[in-house]
Amino acid sequence: MDGNLLLVSFLFGMVGMALFMYGRKAQRISHLAAGIALMTIPYFISNLLLMILICCALTAVPWVWKEA
Repeated sequence: MDGNLLLVSFLFGMVGMALFMYGRKAQRISHLAAGIALMTIPYFISNLLLMILICCALTAVPWVWKEA
């Protein structure tokens, strides 16, 4: 495993955990779903650039997908 891949997956996993905890406390589905996705996606992607692009898109989901 590449060190950069490990560092990026750890970083986005921490962001995902924060989004998950906030989404659970505030009962916001978009934050909850993005947090779960950010915590699980790094296990399945082994390409660094692809993981960065997908995780950045997932990080932006709660602010793009507004709830009523």
